[in-house]
Amino acid sequence: MTDHPITPRATPPTTPPTTVEAGPLLEMRGIVKRFPGVLALGGVDLDVRAGEVHCLLGQNGAGKSTLIKVLSASYQPDEGEILWEGRPVALPTPQSAMKLGISTIYQELDLVPGLSVAENIFLGHELSKGGMSQRSQTNRAAAALLDRLGHGEIPVSREVGRLSPAAQQIVSMARALSQDTRLLVLDEPSAVLDQGEVDNLFRVIRELTTQGVAVVYISHRLEEIRQIGDRITVLKDGSTVSTGLDARTTPTSELIRLMTGRSIEYVFPQRPAQARSFTEPVLDVRGLTLPGVFAGVDLTVHAGEIVGLAGLVGAGRSEIVETLYGARRASAGTVRVAGRTLRRGSVSSAVAAGVGLAPEERKSQGLLLDQAVYRNITVSSLRRFSRLGMLDRGGERRRAQVLTTSLDVRPHGVDRMVRLLSGGNQQKVVLARWLLRECRVLLLDEPTRGVDVGARSEIYTLVRALADSGVAVVVVSSEVEEVLGLADRVLVVREGRIVHEGPATDIDEARVLDLVMEGNAA
Repeated sequence: MTDHPITPRATPPTTPPTTVEAGPLLEMRGIVKRFPGVLALGGVDLDVRAGEVHCLLGQNGAGKSTLIKVLSASYQPDEGEILWEGRPVALPTPQSAMKLGISTIYQELDLVPGLSVAENIFLGHELSKGGMSQRSQTNRAAAALLDRLGHGEIPVSREVGRLSPAAQQIVSMARALSQDTRLLVLDEPSAVLDQGEVDNLFRVIRELTTQGVAVVYISHRLEEIRQIGDRITVLKDGSTVSTGLDARTTPTSELIRLMTGRSIEYVFPQRPAQARSFTEPVLDVRGLTLPGVFAGVDLTVHAGEIVGLAGLVGAGRSEIVETLYGARRASAGTVRVAGRTLRRGSVSSAVAAGVGLAPEERKSQGLLLDQAVYRNITVSSLRRFSRLGMLDRGGERRRAQVLTTSLDVRPHGVDRMVRLLSGGNQQKVVLARWLLRECRVLLLDEPTRGVDVGARSEIYTLVRALADSGVAVVVVSSEVEEVLGLADRVLVVREGRIVHEGPATDIDEARVLDLVMEGNAA
């Protein structure tokens, strides 16, 4: 891959952001964070200076979000130390981080929908006098902050849950500015902003840095990093692989090499030795559109084929499969399964046609956590076990036992509550549900998220076996390696549109990242 110029999304500043040569405001040394079966951070180093924009780069799963949650004290590190102005500090609670002046705006905003804009801005540090809330003063102060951000039109008394995602992002920024912020962490802040709003965001960032505020900026968009950033730290597989890179001059090819240069950790099942000759598609999608999320999506999947959707978080991949399943209602387009047109926004229509979904958030969307394993498997097929209006629980258990044995769900026992299983075994239970249903089309959204390496290989083998049995499979994954290793054909999605389609063997990881970051259609 050759380097190519970065086209800024907004007019660059006439003067570069302030660079401060003093010692670091923040140092994170050897930060380690473990979760059951997963080493999320394996020794991360990061230093941030006052008055700079320090950009964090890395693929999804590289550890960026975990690192900033350690910094904001949402997580406690298992090893390592944090220094503030050269002195070691303990951050036992999020409030302790806020007292130092660390404000974090997550990609998943943590606003309270039922409270007003002003109440959200000052939540946790309310303006009061004599123990009484000062509503008028709060509203005036909130309006002043919004005006500073260039969005004085946002009504401070409106419930924040009624605002657009972009307006909610602005409210989160105002909340950060309402405190004595010395270090502002922004996680994918432009994901829901249009061009004018991005321009305004950059104006605010420059204003903050000229006042000495440090900014940690996380984005997959290299054009943004070129424009707003000073230095770059690259994370890969939970470790720092390079830090202190110049945001304006480091070649694109070098950044992508740093992000992708990793060893293979698991083996994908072999594709068929000979390419299948496909005829009519099982799943046929034409012109599918969900306003503000994706538009004009065309997609075909044949019996026995695995199609992968690659792209960044927020590109619209999950929303596409949720719309195929009927969990979201498209405004235009058609979805056909084996020639049968599905009703828009109807899960029952999709399930009746043979469509199954293993959702990204399996705990909240795909499982009945306090129900037994057997009921989680049979829940979509209860008619099979109904006799004269009564459920045959013995039949449910026997059929579930056959499936859990074949999938090696551990620990054994279908009466166990599903919440007690590991992530990998929970995912097997979701897949068992659709095996029982004998679905024609299986939609898998982040099928191995939170799953250890051993269980990953088992799930990959199962997915390939399902395809070999004639199921049409769609896989969404934030891990490019997973999409390329598992799929027969790959579609790359950027900002709600398909920018590449072709055999998985004809594209590599670096090219996929190039497409999703720079937006160059193949």
